[in-house]
Amino acid sequence: MIMKNIAILTGGDSAERVISLKSGAVVRDHLPTDRYRTFLIDLQKADWKDLDSGISIDKNDFTLTLSDGEKVRFDAAFAALHGSPLEDGKMQGYLEMLGIPYTCCDGYVSALTMSKHNTKLQLAPYQIPMAPSELLRKGDYIDLARLQKLGLPVFVKPNDTGSSFGVTKVKTEEEMLPAIEEAFRYSNEVMVEAFMPGREFSNGVLRVNGEVVVLPITEIIPETEFFDFAAKYEGKSREVTPADLSPELTRQCQQRTGKIYELLKCKGVVRIDYILVGDTFHLLEPNTIPGISPASIVPQQAQAHGWSLGEFFALLIEEALREAAV
Repeated sequence: MIMKNIAILTGGDSAERVISLKSGAVVRDHLPTDRYRTFLIDLQKADWKDLDSGISIDKNDFTLTLSDGEKVRFDAAFAALHGSPLEDGKMQGYLEMLGIPYTCCDGYVSALTMSKHNTKLQLAPYQIPMAPSELLRKGDYIDLARLQKLGLPVFVKPNDTGSSFGVTKVKTEEEMLPAIEEAFRYSNEVMVEAFMPGREFSNGVLRVNGEVVVLPITEIIPETEFFDFAAKYEGKSREVTPADLSPELTRQCQQRTGKIYELLKCKGVVRIDYILVGDTFHLLEPNTIPGISPASIVPQQAQAHGWSLGEFFALLIEEALREAAV
């Protein structure tokens, strides 16, 4: 078997950089070494380099010339970078121009889904249940009377960041403006979303050999007020995979996950988050580059499906290579 050179894209420019570096290391540690030769490529602003050697990437052709003179050309890029410049779609067009397959959504879909508000607008015609919300732009007038129509509590969140940075659960009118100001620290757009009481669930989905595969569902039971940074990354939550759901509710969630994946024309693995209100799953948001540490939700689901992490990561690479060859 010919070894494939894989650039694991990590790091990045956003507040999620520390999470990306951990995700990249997990991918390298688990990919089969008899099939893949891996390089951790840190994309930090205009400085792109191999983390092990410190050698810079040649941006003319995305190659790496090692100290012994070998010029490494990459067969594929593995998406392990949360936030900019990958999850927002900036990197994908560059890779496409060079003919390098990658394991995530294309630039258009990534940019679309990075915006929580635009994702809702895209899915609204397809009867996907979602919480009511309002979008605020930095510098515009904030109509508090309009926001009050959403009721209390509400979630105030940056429109285009992940890992719950800048997210506040607002319970009183006095907390609204400070929460909006906090969210504006992370984005020029802020979404104020009505609170929905219910159980929180998450469901991963990907393509394998061209077929959509929906993974087992996870219920998220946070110890904190909601599924915030501490709950996601500091062990302040309990996750149950597979979730304790009736066959009917399991089917509803997985069918909705597959539908959203195809409606948005996603690629790679995507995690879709929900609130179950009564007997209806309401969409929270899709995550096009979900966390991939062993304790993260999608790896839990992949293992519940019967794959090791190495097998799971390899499937993502092989699907990217298959799609590029079609």
